[in-house]
Amino acid sequence: MKKLKTQNQGFTLVELAIVLVIIGIILGAVLKGQELIFNSKVKRLQNQVKEMQAAFYTYYDKYGVYPGDDPKDRWGIGTTGNGNGRVGGGYCTAANEESCLLWRHLRYANIITGDPTDNNPSTLVPKHIFGGPLDMFSGTYTIGGQSRSGLWITLRQVEAEAAAALDRLVDDGKCATGSMARYGGTHCTQSGDYPSTGYLDVWINF
Repeated sequence: MKKLKTQNQGFTLVELAIVLVIIGIILGAVLKGQELIFNSKVKRLQNQVKEMQAAFYTYYDKYGVYPGDDPKDRWGIGTTGNGNGRVGGGYCTAANEESCLLWRHLRYANIITGDPTDNNPSTLVPKHIFGGPLDMFSGTYTIGGQSRSGLWITLRQVEAEAAAALDRLVDDGKCATGSMARYGGTHCTQSGDYPSTGYLDVWINF
């Protein structure tokens, strides 16, 4: 009886080429999908900033004073702003400071969603799309060597790449100059660009 001769056949060059093309297409689709998701999140971050700016001035249009600075206890909170035309406090860190009252005022006025009775700074401050806190206050501060006054919106713990992308959408794209700039977290590069990695705290002046 003859024994069957076994043959070990590998892939041909054509088959290998087809496999490599398929892998390339899949990787390209994955990378493109990640890019689309990232760009969508940056756009959402930009919209969040615009929405909060609009909320701030909607309250002013409705009551004639800024949220947080409102000297009238409209909802029986038990504490008020001082009515000096500025929302003081910077970061919301203490329940009765104006930058914390701001969020309660906006919620009691049904301008933004959330529990208006919450007075815990760690939970009443909204989060931006990248997960960090979003604060609002007003005053005069120096940014990029220039003194600026008005409304400030701060975004804490933003991915460096996202901060750079947002700056290109709303300002000059530079890390340390313009109306949007880094003020905490990972440092700008020596040339004034955003770092390639890390997390930044940024603020935007309106």
